[in-house]
Amino acid sequence: MTWPHVDPSAVPAPPRTDHFVLEPLRPEHAESDHVAWMSSIDHIRSTPGFGDGAWGPDSWPYEMSLDDNRRDLEMHWDEFQRGVAFAFTVLDPTDGDVIGCVYVDPDDGPLPEGDARGDVMVRSWTRASHAEIDGVLVDAVDRWLHDSWPVTQVRWPGRHRP
Repeated sequence: MTWPHVDPSAVPAPPRTDHFVLEPLRPEHAESDHVAWMSSIDHIRSTPGFGDGAWGPDSWPYEMSLDDNRRDLEMHWDEFQRGVAFAFTVLDPTDGDVIGCVYVDPDDGPLPEGDARGDVMVRSWTRASHAEIDGVLVDAVDRWLHDSWPVTQVRWPGRHRP
């Protein structure tokens, strides 16, 4: 399996539902993004794919300043524009607040025992106050990736997907 190298200008239109709107994560989301995840660190750490050291010994989420978060979002946006990785913000459709995030990355890192490698590795989190949409988000993103992206295998660390 190889990374699909999707041209950033050809990224399929993200899903929109009654529960959320997905759009590319950009630096202008920094303030709302920072509030969302800083208020939900423990919840995110309990979300499959996070809090398990999968992102290194200093695995996110950990407290950081708004300026550090802005730099992090600039890095994600740069990766998106280069087609290296794709981060999407999850917005509340009623007020536009950030209520989560989705990361679509090449599946080229360490592979836990028993996991099968995918074309892409996907992680997502929701704000603690919106935990009830987690399953809806995962299902919609999984369907979108399978139906609209040039991938056949999508790996969700810590989640068992058919």
